[in-house]
Amino acid sequence: MSPPWTAPVRLHEIPRTVRLEPDAAARAQIAAALGLESLPELTAQLTVAPWMDGVEISGRFDAVVEQICAVSLEAFTHPLHGEISVRAAPAGSPQAPDAEGGEIDYDPEAPDPPDVLAGDTLDLAGYLVEHLALEIDPFARKPGATFDYIPDAEPESPFAVLKAFGEPKP
Repeated sequence: MSPPWTAPVRLHEIPRTVRLEPDAAARAQIAAALGLESLPELTAQLTVAPWMDGVEISGRFDAVVEQICAVSLEAFTHPLHGEISVRAAPAGSPQAPDAEGGEIDYDPEAPDPPDVLAGDTLDLAGYLVEHLALEIDPFARKPGATFDYIPDAEPESPFAVLKAFGEPKP
């Protein structure tokens, strides 16, 4: 599957600051890819800087997303904000994770390992869309929407007719 929008940067073009703002057609493709009703706004200010023999991407994004309320099933828009902090290293780099699939020690407090770059280009839009997807609430609730559940009346027990005979007397 091809990405909905791309913003490639060649590694020899860093360091730089980049402002990303997809056009309406690209936002529509991103919205469709992420299961949103629409994506009225999406902007990001990213800094791409050298890191070891790779690159570090940092910055923040602001978006307005339109989703369906999980309670009322009505469409509503709300703002999302997020931070991006990613490191990437070229394949074969000492900083790149082991590609042979050996045993992995997982430390939840440690920073994420760097992404492995396939070539000399990285796609900033891909990182932006990925981080936007992480901020989207899959069960978004429209402000003020309440869930009023009224259970069905309990069905009558098959033994209810026995109650008509009354309680046994000792």
